[in-house]
Amino acid sequence: MTRAGIIGYGVSIPHWRIKTTEIARVWGKDGEHVAAGLGVKEKAVGGFDEDSATIAVEASRRAVKMSGIDAQKIGAIYIGSESKPYAVKPTAATVADALMAGPDLMAADYEFACKAGTAGIQTCLGLVKSHMIDVGLAVGADTAQGRPGDALEFSAASGGAAFLVGREKIIAEINHTYSYTTDTPDFWRRQHEEFPMHAGRFTGDPAYFKHVVSCAKKTMEIAGTQASDYAYAVFHQPNGKFPVRAGQILGFSKEQIQTGLITPVIGNTYSGASMIGLAAVLDVAKSGDRILCVSYGSGAGSDGFDLTVTSEIVRHKPVAQVQDLVAKKEYIDYATYIKNRRKLKSL
Repeated sequence: MTRAGIIGYGVSIPHWRIKTTEIARVWGKDGEHVAAGLGVKEKAVGGFDEDSATIAVEASRRAVKMSGIDAQKIGAIYIGSESKPYAVKPTAATVADALMAGPDLMAADYEFACKAGTAGIQTCLGLVKSHMIDVGLAVGADTAQGRPGDALEFSAASGGAAFLVGREKIIAEINHTYSYTTDTPDFWRRQHEEFPMHAGRFTGDPAYFKHVVSCAKKTMEIAGTQASDYAYAVFHQPNGKFPVRAGQILGFSKEQIQTGLITPVIGNTYSGASMIGLAAVLDVAKSGDRILCVSYGSGAGSDGFDLTVTSEIVRHKPVAQVQDLVAKKEYIDYATYIKNRRKLKSL
């Protein structure tokens, strides 16, 4: 079997932040209670001139720089997002041009709620393993939407991550991948609707937990592993509590989950959430560490990955570590937030 895996990665997190308590203040809610209930203290907010395309470009440039490859070696680019700036125009082409990757490549935008980015990783993995391409780029990036005053507004955030998949100088080999998908409509946004709808508590047990837990179990069954075999576990994180509970169900400790649990301090970046979590783990992982990563996308499905960190990890350092991007922040009030996210319709 041809070995393939991650050869570089990059993350982009806007520096603007708004606290959960500030959003709650505007809507007359108990901010401390909301923050505790969601497990989210604050979230990253894209600037007025930032969107999922600019986030994808920045993350991708960092991934290419980390890997040290010539961008023209990239044979495929897949961008996962549910907040792309154009309804009809691929963000993937914009990223390719920004990287100066050249025209000889496959490119497409993916959409599967919050797991479209990991679907891109799987596509790149198949193309690389089959020798159709040498290197593929998969990105998960969103400036997540939330209707003003809705529960989503407290967590829907901006950010993204990019992963290069190749056969040479692998920093984390992808040993196995598996997907679990059903028609479970827990979250949706119809054509021409600006904000998504969700099924409240239904998004938990029959949606998130059924898919994440089922996918994780099958991935570990295929890999012949159990929770204790992993140094780290990363689960999709719509809030700060769901991934912890999923880990407990599967037998993982809080210590195994904590490093990749980023949502409490930047919010839910949708397509970028599990990928940013994986990047945070790779920032500190050592050769030989095994990682389980399971994404989730409403509608609904999960992608599972069993990875092993290699000795190449010490030779390729990220351009910007996740925790450094988390620490670089400036707080804004609700008025600036709704201006940045263009919720004032006269703008």
